[in-house]
Amino acid sequence: MPLHRPLRAGQVGGGPGAFIGEVHRRAMRMDGLATLVAGVFSSDPDKSRAHAASLGVERAYGSFEEMAEAEAARDDGIEVVSIVTPNWLHAPAALAFVERGISVVCDKPMTTTLEDAEALVRAVHEHDITFALTHNYTGYPMVKQARALVADGAIGEVRKVVAEYSQGWLSKPVEREGSKQAAWRTDPKKAGAGALGDIGSHAENLAAYVTGLELDRLCADVRTFVPGRPIDDDANVLLRYQGGAGGVLHCSQIAAGLENDLRLRVSGTEGTLSWRQEHPNELVHHSLAGVERVYRRGHDTLSSAAQHASRLPPGHPEAFNEAFANVYSNALRTIAARAAGDEPDPLDLDFPTVEDGARGVHFILTALESGRQEAWVDASYEPPVAGHGARGTG
Repeated sequence: MPLHRPLRAGQVGGGPGAFIGEVHRRAMRMDGLATLVAGVFSSDPDKSRAHAASLGVERAYGSFEEMAEAEAARDDGIEVVSIVTPNWLHAPAALAFVERGISVVCDKPMTTTLEDAEALVRAVHEHDITFALTHNYTGYPMVKQARALVADGAIGEVRKVVAEYSQGWLSKPVEREGSKQAAWRTDPKKAGAGALGDIGSHAENLAAYVTGLELDRLCADVRTFVPGRPIDDDANVLLRYQGGAGGVLHCSQIAAGLENDLRLRVSGTEGTLSWRQEHPNELVHHSLAGVERVYRRGHDTLSSAAQHASRLPPGHPEAFNEAFANVYSNALRTIAARAAGDEPDPLDLDFPTVEDGARGVHFILTALESGRQEAWVDASYEPPVAGHGARGTG
């Protein structure tokens, strides 16, 4: 039987001024599938309680350890927690809840070390909970359409993948000018990696989600352009996939003037698909015969996954918040179905998993190592425990 109620949710991180924390909360509540009832919003207990009160959250805690223990002991404790801390806290915070049987939605990258990532994979399977990673660009309907077209053979056998994610917000040393977001994102101890971890991981995940391809080898040119910055802010990566396809991944946070320019192009033996995040409601299919077709979000001729991810009729744009919510809503419906003893709808299993998180961490660390060596390196990887399904599904 369905639960017939919203899931009880908590959040770790996302205090005052935290952009991504509010994005997660908005995504969580967009479809009415969860209610935020508990949280630790700051390492300062007083600030955490004050922010909880401003959000109307019932229970505020001073640490994620306290919250995990207290909520697991309650009959009405949380059933899912949103982890939106700086990167270095993802692993300990997520593990604290996983080990108590509480499902997790975690911001990316999942961890800063492969050891922590693999520990999380094992723990998620041991405790049989749902774990979703917010690679939110997989939530766009037209990205799902691109994936369906590749799987259906619309562009033939994939030969070339080009993924680009360019931003300009770190073109200057804003981390030394009072930007809290820049300060921790450019600190190797807190972020782990810079451009590769923050946005390169998104580009790699998007390419893998659409194509279904696994990496074989890579060669990375990893650079730091801003003097004195102790972390990468630009990278160019040559990719070779298992099966023979090639690729290029470019990520930069010093592309002055650019905002959030994520693009993907996938070329096969019969055509090419092109998608751009800043124009997310369109997917362009270039056929070998010279015919160009533009797919637009909201039409009933699209794949079932693309339709499942659409909320509004054609001509009413959907974008970042809705894509983020699609990851959340699929995960929340999956958690609710399992809590009720039901099998989740296969369409709801379409979200990035803990295994995707481990693959992403492996990619980041492999690219950094390739950059240090200035050489091609082995990029193949298999998580320590088999997942629930194909890459990108729960």
